[in-house]
Amino acid sequence: MATKTVQIVSLTGLTPAYTACTVGGDEFVNSGREFIHVKNGHTSPQTVTVNSQAACDQGADHDIAVSVINAEERMIGPFPKARFDDAAGKVQLTYSGVTALTIAVVRLP
Repeated sequence: MATKTVQIVSLTGLTPAYTACTVGGDEFVNSGREFIHVKNGHTSPQTVTVNSQAACDQGADHDIAVSVINAEERMIGPFPKARFDDAAGKVQLTYSGVTALTIAVVRLP
């Protein structure tokens, strides 16, 4: 699992850097103000799964699975710490496929 760098938005702007998604999944340090921007350059849809570590406000511990249609993008988040942080304070992501799938992790100030 690769740790992604969190990029911080500022008043002067941010040009996010995108990196390839990793076959074994990715993680990032979470403050509760992060979101991920996923781009799918493949010809097939791919699913991004965010691992839930605790029950949601409805009492169920379920992961979030978001389908990113081929040649489209999705912004996903933010991720409440109590629900999504693992013991190290990171959010864990997995993917149904990683071909031409890129990601940027962005934090709001």
